[in-house]
Amino acid sequence: MGKGDRRTTKGKRYNSSYGNSRGRGILKATGDAAAPVVKTAAKTTKKVVAKKTAAK
Repeated sequence: MGKGDRRTTKGKRYNSSYGNSRGRGILKATGDAAAPVVKTAAKTTKKVVAKKTAAK
């Protein structure tokens, strides 16, 4: 398991190839900085209302 093994990350680097063991990662944007990326997944919170107990 080393340079010649194409199943490992070290082997992928040696053979200059990409695959499941060595992904290419996220490419950085080279466009305008004026348009920032906005995350659309917002957390929603629920208000907890205490229940009133009935007087007997």
